[in-house]
Amino acid sequence: MNIVMKNFKCEQCGKSEAVSCCAHVDDKLPMSGHCSQRFPLEWAEEKDQQAPERETWNRQLDFIMCCVGFAVGLGNVWRFPYLCYKNGGGAFLIPYLILSILGGIPVFFLEISLGQFMKQACIGAWKICPLFQGIGISSLVIVFFCNSYYIMVLAWGLYYLVHSFTATLPWATCGNSWNTLNCSESFGNQNCSSTSGTAFNVSDWHCNASNSQTSPVVEYWERKVLRISGGLDQPGSLSWQLLLCLIAVWLLVYFCVWKGVKSTGKVVYFTATFPYVILLIMLIRGLTLPGAYQGVLYYLQPEWTKLTNPQIWVDAGTQIFFSYAIGLGVLIAFGSFNHFNNNCYRDTFIIAAINSSTSFFSGIVVFSTLGFMAAEQNVDISKVAQSGPGLAFIVYPKAVSLMPFAPFWAALFFFMLILLGLDSQFAGVEGFMTGILDLLPASFRSFPRPLFVAIYCFLTCFITLSMITEGIFFFHTINYKPLIYTTYVYPWWGEAIGWCFALASMLCWPCIAIYKLSSLKGSLKERWNILTMPIWSPHHAEYLTIDRDHETKNT
Repeated sequence: MNIVMKNFKCEQCGKSEAVSCCAHVDDKLPMSGHCSQRFPLEWAEEKDQQAPERETWNRQLDFIMCCVGFAVGLGNVWRFPYLCYKNGGGAFLIPYLILSILGGIPVFFLEISLGQFMKQACIGAWKICPLFQGIGISSLVIVFFCNSYYIMVLAWGLYYLVHSFTATLPWATCGNSWNTLNCSESFGNQNCSSTSGTAFNVSDWHCNASNSQTSPVVEYWERKVLRISGGLDQPGSLSWQLLLCLIAVWLLVYFCVWKGVKSTGKVVYFTATFPYVILLIMLIRGLTLPGAYQGVLYYLQPEWTKLTNPQIWVDAGTQIFFSYAIGLGVLIAFGSFNHFNNNCYRDTFIIAAINSSTSFFSGIVVFSTLGFMAAEQNVDISKVAQSGPGLAFIVYPKAVSLMPFAPFWAALFFFMLILLGLDSQFAGVEGFMTGILDLLPASFRSFPRPLFVAIYCFLTCFITLSMITEGIFFFHTINYKPLIYTTYVYPWWGEAIGWCFALASMLCWPCIAIYKLSSLKGSLKERWNILTMPIWSPHHAEYLTIDRDHETKNT
């Protein structure tokens, strides 16, 4: 598209200036109008320079599947069921649906439509109001942190998957090299409790008995997989087995995104749909187990009195924003690959319906199995109900170890876990890379995209190495409560690391806004007007012309 310069006069303020416009619609652009319809000089390009074409999805279904794969993740399986049970069963669905309609779906639509309209990722899209461009940077910081630690769940899942192909599951018995003298395979008399329902909190599941016995599944998780040291100041050595798993999943993510949405749109058909096949198989199996009915009843039985508790509304709101993947900038990036006139309103409702339905369906699958586990151990289901990694790597492995053909069901579960996390991970990487590449000058975009992706994956993998040490809980510092692991209290500098992670994203918008306001000349009102005025791109030219013609006809 050729860009030329024309003189422009605003009818309202009378100001004349040179603006850039598109050559092929040059004769259609009005020579007068309002300043909000102008193309600012910073968007002007040299004449005859070819603007890079924006990549688009091969099919619109690719976009829907990628959004489903990104939004439908581990939180739907290991967080929603627990919150539903914790907050009154079926009664939890009322605030969940209300807040979905009032908050989740509108913001979901806003992010997709913003990317689609501006044809830019999370930072460039905020040129619609440059003052708020720091919000895009905040999103990029958050998704960078998420990409760094979320990959660990995949590495743990792969570790368990590999060790599921044995005649006897290694976490089902004592007497192994990693077990202690307190290890006991008899779990029925133990008091197992959950102290938290947070999304990522591996420290809040513990089982104690009067004689200090511990479960083999807990010892396998803490002593074999994590190899937890005495404290955060004792990082210890790297786990070479987890290192291999980490490298393997990063290579998998790389080859899913290295060619952009063209490759992502193909891979996601398998990674986003096959988990539903596994969930259906596990549902059929779970409902045939003794105690399954009691588990599902425990999950759905409403307690209407809890609707008056503000916590149920807080949990519903946080779950919606968590499971819809709002505020990470990835949805904006995905929307930017849509055609300009795509019906994103329809797409939003389709994706939201699939997301919420998956959460509800997953709850039946999970609690049918937990009901069986509670019946087998002769304990109340509240003793085994858990969320987060505590469900994925302690409770559920224990449950499948009690089933006939346990290795098969364990392998099936962890394969599903990897697929659920994989498309969320490579969607996060795609969103981050798109945001970064959109900021680069056009000359840099001629470099091979696979090279940029490889550099990013390598650097992030290097950062993640801190999470496979014996100190491990650099992963655990992303929390807002005082950091503890059973009886171990983290030092002040460990909490400081967590606060630095949090503030790194929260301070982006105010700092960028202050910088932009202070760097411009003129009065505060003039600077405010400039920074709240959209910066249109060349692809908006014909649509602005249509709007202008429509306004002229009406006047």
